[in-house]
Order: sequence, then structure tokens, then C-alpha cells
Amino acid sequence: MRFVVLGSGSSGNAAVIECGGMCLLIDAGLSAKQLSLRLRQVGVEPAGLDGILLTHEHGDHVKGLKIFLKQNPLPVYTTAATARVVREAGIDGGQWKLFEAGQAFSVGGATIETFAIQHDAVDPVGFVVGDDSRRLGFLSDAGFVTRSMTERLRGLRGLFVEANYDEALLEADTKRPWSIKQRISSRHGHLSNGQVTELIREIAHPALGRIVLGHLSSDCNTPEIILSSLRSCLSDVGHGHIDLHCACQHEPSAWFDL
Repeated sequence: MRFVVLGSGSSGNAAVIECGGMCLLIDAGLSAKQLSLRLRQVGVEPAGLDGILLTHEHGDHVKGLKIFLKQNPLPVYTTAATARVVREAGIDGGQWKLFEAGQAFSVGGATIETFAIQHDAVDPVGFVVGDDSRRLGFLSDAGFVTRSMTERLRGLRGLFVEANYDEALLEADTKRPWSIKQRISSRHGHLSNGQVTELIREIAHPALGRIVLGHLSSDCNTPEIILSSLRSCLSDVGHGHIDLHCACQHEPSAWFDL
């Protein structure tokens, strides 16, 4: 089982996971050209994908979907509400495979568990993808961490999680009006470094080997700040063995084995 982040940030998000003989794209927030280019950069042919998982309908998660589906009519796995909004926006094609948040389903030899999250989207979800031996959690664009979300993310071998902003940097930012800052830090906005650190403190365990952080704000966060916070946290709870990595917007990460 392994995964790769094709790009992550406010300009677009997409990742790939291979598990149980299948290969899935999670979100399609890069242009179709960039999706195809970066997939081939990491050794994946777009037409060889087994499907696309959508977390929610915002542009930085579906921007390239319309053209990508015309080129590659793949199954798209998402909730009915998200599918409705996406299709009303003129994104169609593919084969729509609908589920309810909280439902689990299989693709090939992999099981995909879904769970509801809090964000200013119609029906946003997170995923846990895995097989009998290992599981990867995928959590992006969530305003806060609920107890239910924490429970869903226990016992993982790997985790991709949003770490959007540093609280102090957001407060000091002079580019954003107060209303935008309020949206970002609201219970339907994005996860802060502090929230992510507390989540990791709760779910860290000896078999959790890798955490990849994504969706970092380019001016209200830095890899150095969040990595320092998490390293200190993991040292405190006796799990300093966990490998940490920050995904970036402009190029794919390496493949991460679990």
C-alpha cells in the first residue's frame, strides 16, 4: 500500500492511493493537464486509474474534473449531494457511484470507509482506505475535529491531514479582511496547526509510521512551524519514530509506502 500527493494547497489538491490492486485519485483540484502530467510523473497512466474519490465540491478539489473525465471516463465516488452540486456546475461524464457519509464500500481489494466532516461545503467527507493489514486516513478541509472523526482515525498506518494555518500568523496577516479570517478559523473553515497537533496527540500509536501534512497556507503557515509543533508533540507522547512530511502545491511528493 502506498500513496502520493500530486499537489496540495489553496490552488489545487489531488492525491493517489494504491491498495489491494487498485489505484484511486483523491480529488481533482489541479487542471486536467496538470493532473495527467503529474500522474505520469509518478508512473500512473490516467486511464489506468480505477476511479476518483471526491471529498467535496470546492474548486480547489474539482477544478480539473470536467475535462479529465472527458479524457478518462472513470467512476467517481462521492455523496449524492456533492454529485448534484458538481453536476449542476456542468461537470459530468464518468460513472457516478454514490454513497452516504459514514458508509463503507470496496473498490478492488481495498475498503473505503467514509465519514462526515465539518466544512462550508454541501456534504464534505473524509476517507480511511485500506485492507486487512494497513489503513490510510485522509482528512482535508475541516473546520474542527469532532470526537467521531478522531475515533475514525485511530489505528492507522498513515495519515494525510490538512494543516492550513498557524493561529498567530493568521491573526497578524494584513492581506485578509476580518471576515475571511473568521471564515478560515470557524467551525466550518480549515484546521489550524494547534488543532492538527491535538488530533495527532490523540491518535498517535506505535504502528503509525507516516503523517503527510497538506493544504498549508502559503502566507499563514510554514512547514517549519507545523513540523516543529508535531515533532515536539510526538516526542512528548513517546512516538518520535513517526515520519513527517509537508506536501507542496507545485510538484508531486515522493511515493509514501505504508
